[in-house]
Amino acid sequence: MTTPAITIDGLEKSYGRLPVLRGANALVGQGRITALVGPNGAGKSTLLKILLGLVRPDRGEVTVLGHRINGGHEYRARIGYMPQAARFPENLRGREVLGMLRALRRRPGQEDTSLIELLDLGAELDKPVRTLSGGNRQKLNAAIAFLFRPELLILDEPTAGLDPIASGILKAQVRAAQAAGTSVLIASHVMGELEELATEVVFLLDGTVRFEGGIESLKTLTGQTRLEAAVAQVMREHRS
Repeated sequence: MTTPAITIDGLEKSYGRLPVLRGANALVGQGRITALVGPNGAGKSTLLKILLGLVRPDRGEVTVLGHRINGGHEYRARIGYMPQAARFPENLRGREVLGMLRALRRRPGQEDTSLIELLDLGAELDKPVRTLSGGNRQKLNAAIAFLFRPELLILDEPTAGLDPIASGILKAQVRAAQAAGTSVLIASHVMGELEELATEVVFLLDGTVRFEGGIESLKTLTGQTRLEAAVAQVMREHRS
């Protein structure tokens, strides 16, 4: 049996008296593209931060790429992360940001720089980050996520701010990475985009996983033909 890329078991997290995750359980399949969906406040951002080792859960266990997260950080070298809005040192040029990351990762000769060319970033890398447009910042964000050939990609609203051409290039890169064996977890509110890319879905509502499985299975279960309508129906059922 293939080891899941991510295993989430009984995950709980509260901020003060506010519970955010309430015993969440889920599996993210190895070599699959999985959509993480849910309304605002469902706990998606907190879950992603836990997976990245930025927040510690109050209870429960998380395993990423076969390694239980328990305060260690070595596993993060195997992850490519694309936040919704990346923050870079404003005084550095894009090329200097890449150089800094290369020095930290220390993996010469193992890089995938194809997105730099595909997204036409060459000239932009010689400009200070503070002068880049929002779209070009997002392109740099994407190039960094794929740069070190990660085994797991975690993408948070990856096409936000991208024009249609750049968005199509990024989605093609996601499919190519998955075809090469990379596991992908995408959090987004754009249901059409998720339906286009993903085959699996983890649906988080009020800090609990309400559905986990194939997107087509969720459609069949709800009698809907689109992911957006299926997710909306599950939300109505659990809140009625």
